[in-house]
Amino acid sequence: MAECLARDLFDDSITVQSAGSKPSHVNPFAIAAVGEIGLCMGGHVSKNINDIDPTGIDLVITLCAEEVCPVFYSKAKHLHWSLQDPDRKNENLSDAERLAHFCVTRDEIKSRLIILGSDTLLEPKTVK
Repeated sequence: MAECLARDLFDDSITVQSAGSKPSHVNPFAIAAVGEIGLCMGGHVSKNINDIDPTGIDLVITLCAEEVCPVFYSKAKHLHWSLQDPDRKNENLSDAERLAHFCVTRDEIKSRLIILGSDTLLEPKTVK
């Protein structure tokens, strides 16, 4: 979801990559949650952090809370957004309840990305 949201918000102005320490599949509830706001995750695949080349990475954002965050070795700036896994695999939830958790997480990620984009635009420029 984070990759899809960032690509939508920032267009081609930045390169966005998403990966995890234990990739498996793109969750159907993630697909449904972004679909509710008119986005499509077609073509998105679950990727391993080891498949990302650390050169040229300016910013790493980790989203893990209760699980172990993947380690990404790079000199890039690092932000940590502690967000509970919306899938909540250990909870007995209906599909509607599970989707609701994904929608909350979607909205939280989108809000933080908007703030991040605003902060970046407000940074003072170096005058030569």
